[in-house]
Amino acid sequence: MNLTTQAVRTAAALALAGTLLPAHATNGYFPHGFGLKAKGMGGASVAMAHDAFAGVNNPASAVYAGNRWDVGAEVFMPKRSSTVTTPMGAMEIESENSAFLIPEFGYNVNLSSRLALGLTVYGNGGMNTEYPAVFPGDTNFMCSSPTTCGTGKLGVDLMQLIVAPTLAYKISDDHALGVSPLLVYQRFKAYGLQAFGLPNQGSDSSRGLGIRLGYMGRLGDRVTVGASWSPKIDMSRFERYSNLFAENGDFDIPENYAMGVALQVTPTVQLAMDYSRINYSGVPAVGNASLANFANGFGAPDGPGFGWRDVKVFKLGVQWQMDSRWTLRAGYNRGTNPVTADDVFLNTLAPGVIREHFTVGATWAMAPDTELTLAAWHGRKNSVTGTVPAPTTIAMSQNGFGLQYSRKF
Repeated sequence: MNLTTQAVRTAAALALAGTLLPAHATNGYFPHGFGLKAKGMGGASVAMAHDAFAGVNNPASAVYAGNRWDVGAEVFMPKRSSTVTTPMGAMEIESENSAFLIPEFGYNVNLSSRLALGLTVYGNGGMNTEYPAVFPGDTNFMCSSPTTCGTGKLGVDLMQLIVAPTLAYKISDDHALGVSPLLVYQRFKAYGLQAFGLPNQGSDSSRGLGIRLGYMGRLGDRVTVGASWSPKIDMSRFERYSNLFAENGDFDIPENYAMGVALQVTPTVQLAMDYSRINYSGVPAVGNASLANFANGFGAPDGPGFGWRDVKVFKLGVQWQMDSRWTLRAGYNRGTNPVTADDVFLNTLAPGVIREHFTVGATWAMAPDTELTLAAWHGRKNSVTGTVPAPTTIAMSQNGFGLQYSRKF
C-alpha cells in the first residue's frame, strides 16, 4: 500500500468517526463553511475549486480541483445561554458543552481532462446542549417550580454524517456539471423533557439518501460562477422520538442551494461572493411553530416544532497570494436568524441564533505538492427574547479554529 492510499484510508476512517461528534451550529445548524480554505473566506466556496470538498460545496468543482486529498480538524467552541425569569427571579444558565473536535476529509482525482471523481465526508448538527439541573430535587430550569419541571440535566444532541461520492464532467472547456449522491446517517438524543410528558429515551438513529447537483463555469480569464442545489432529504423516522418530532418522529434534512461568483481582481488577489438559502421551514419538525401548535400535541403532523424560518446567507471572502508559498484569506458571513420571539422558549434547546461571522485564514505551501492551511473565526453574539410562557432570552456566540493538511499527486 503506497503512502497516498494509506493516508486516504486513515483520513477517511478518522472523518467517519469524528463527524459523529457534536457538530457546528452557525447558519441555523449548518456550518458557515466546509473546508478550512472556505472557512477562512467566510464560507464562500461555490465558485472556487481549491480543495477536495466538492461534494458539499459544489460537485462541479471537482473537475477543476486536480488530484489531491485534504484532511484536517477544527476546534469548535460555542457558548449557549438562556435567561429565564421565574418566581424565584431571573436565572441565566449556560450549556456545559463548550468545545468539540471535528475532523474533515476530502479526496479528488481526475480520470481524464474532462472527468473527475471525488469523495467528501462531512457533518451537520449543533443542536447539542446540556444545561445543568439548578432547582432543589435535581430538576432543570425550564419551568416555574421544581414540581412541574423535568428531572436531571436538560439537553438535546443532534448529529448528522454525510458521505458524498462525486462525479464531475466538463461539458465544454469552460463549463462543468457535477453530481454527488448523499448517504446520510443521523443520531438524536433528548433528556430532561419530562415536563412535556417526554421521558428520557436515549439515542436513536435514522438514515436517508439525497443528492446534490452543481454547475461551474469560467466566463473568461477573470470570472468564475457556480451554483449548487440539494433538495430536501427524506429521512427514516426516529422511532423513539415519535412523540416529540412532528409527523411521528420525522426529521428530514432541509432543501438548500447556493450561487456564487469569484473575481480575479489582480493576478494575486481573488474576491469571492456566495448567496445561499436553507429552507428549514419545509421540515415540520424544525419549521412548525412551537407554542402555536402546542395544543396539537408533540409528534402529530401539525405538532410543535422549533418554529425556524428559512435562513438566507451572504458570504464574502478575499484571498491574496502574497508570494509563492503563502496565501492569506479573510471573510465575512451574514445570515438571517431562524428563531422568532414566539418560539424562543423551546429554542433554549437549540439556540442557533448567530447572524454574523468574521473569519481569517492562511495556506503555507511547504512544497510543490504539500500544503498546510489554518483558519479561525468568531461568531458574534446574538440574542432573541420572548415572553411566553415565561420571559426568556436565548443567546449564542462562538469561536473556532482549524488546521488542514493537503497533498497533491
